[in-house]
Amino acid sequence: METIALDTKVKFLRGFSDKTRIQILEALLDGEKTVSQITEKISGNQSNISQHLACLKGCGIITGRQEGRYSLYRIRNDQIRELLMMFNTVLADIENDVERCGVQIEE
Repeated sequence: METIALDTKVKFLRGFSDKTRIQILEALLDGEKTVSQITEKISGNQSNISQHLACLKGCGIITGRQEGRYSLYRIRNDQIRELLMMFNTVLADIENDVERCGVQIEE
């Protein structure tokens, strides 16, 4: 198995470390969406959503493509989709511990 640099792992995990980015990813679980569709689904600010999409794309978590004047975004691959689903599986077991964790959530 190839060893991935620790800094690369940390950068990748930071892509998941924001409430808005998790909302975006959950919105994309059921398929490709435009910025407007994502904004509507999570009741967000379009400019803010666009910044988070750029972060997720830069981290390789999502991909984007142009279709006419629209940018469409989707989860990059099945492995990332499975990782997102695995979060729910793991958290179902440890949710109470995580809620008591002293780590601050940035809003």
